[in-house]
Amino acid sequence: MANSLEGRVAVIFGLANKRSIAWAIAQKLHEEGAQIAITYQNERLRLEAEEIISSLPGAQGFQCDVTRDDEITQVFQQIGERYNGKIHTLVHSVAFAPAEDLKNDFLLTSREGFRIAHDISVYSLIALARGAEPLMTEGGSIITLSYLGAEKVMQGYNVMGVAKASLEATVRYLSASLGPKAIRVNAISAGPIRTLAARGIGTLGDFLKLVSERAPLKRNVDPMEVGATAAFLASDGASGITGEVIHVDCGYNVMGY
Repeated sequence: MANSLEGRVAVIFGLANKRSIAWAIAQKLHEEGAQIAITYQNERLRLEAEEIISSLPGAQGFQCDVTRDDEITQVFQQIGERYNGKIHTLVHSVAFAPAEDLKNDFLLTSREGFRIAHDISVYSLIALARGAEPLMTEGGSIITLSYLGAEKVMQGYNVMGVAKASLEATVRYLSASLGPKAIRVNAISAGPIRTLAARGIGTLGDFLKLVSERAPLKRNVDPMEVGATAAFLASDGASGITGEVIHVDCGYNVMGY
């Protein structure tokens, strides 16, 4: 049986290192036959990113800072030229908030910290979707990453929780905007994972312990399980799913204690 993504192109934003959820997603999409394009933020990160990308046969690297509209325009032009004007999947695994706005009491959230968190973590999804849309001539799948802190108060998550709530609302609005073009937009709400970005959450260890004790599956999620869900959302098997937030957290979100 042919792989479900054979002949398709997936573009992944947000790779930091091999512990990134973005890397797990890249591997799973590649396993399913997709051609993989991976972006890195700037020249400083290029060497490390290219070393990781080179370990995935056929994957291509491109530079793009998602806070710069000119770089977004340029990267999609480069990707279009490289992949014959077509892409099928866009993965947005991008989030950031200043450390002090994660550590401080939420009441002390700074105006600038709030702006930065929403610009990088939320507006970038809109900007990337706008850049990808002209290349999704055969329809497509846009996937972003969220967390339970969008729905419930998670100690130490603070302004990022508010940004993730905005991200989930953005998924719904983009799904309505892009649906007539057969482009689906969904979010995966992953359980806590020890990624580079998650280290900024001082209570990460507590979250991991809590999930392993209270989740129905009595364990924490593996990044490759998130990757497998992304591969499903990118496939024809998910052709009727859009505007959704799918929890991949060993069931922790259903528990009331």
